[in-house]
Amino acid sequence: MSINLTKRKYLLWLTLITLLLSGVGGVTYFSLVPEHYFGGYPLIPVFFYIFGVFNIYMFDACRRFAPEKMLLLHLAMKVLKMILSVIVLIIYCVVVREEAVSFLLTFIVNYLIYLVFETSFFAGYELNKKRQKKNKTKNETVA
Repeated sequence: MSINLTKRKYLLWLTLITLLLSGVGGVTYFSLVPEHYFGGYPLIPVFFYIFGVFNIYMFDACRRFAPEKMLLLHLAMKVLKMILSVIVLIIYCVVVREEAVSFLLTFIVNYLIYLVFETSFFAGYELNKKRQKKNKTKNETVA
């Protein structure tokens, strides 16, 4: 299976952000506020990493088979992520009540960070694609 440059770049950035957030969160909880550490902390970066991998594979499939639907896919993936996140939050809060507030706050912070990353990455991709199309059109009219 061939992996294109965009997918490789996205997976690299996703991995770096996940490791950075996991490390910063782990150090924060273990060193600064150990009384707020909760057992479900490792589930948060795993959830966002798995969803990010799923997201880029869906994006790549859409890019190859239905490029005109890219914006619709991006919005659909954001809605799906939000729905799955709410489901995870509800299940965790019902099952583990005493750690719910710490889990909710940590999950929301991670959600927002990954949302900014994914949106900026795909916006950059679309801008680059428009720029390439504009340059191609400009070169065709000159020749």
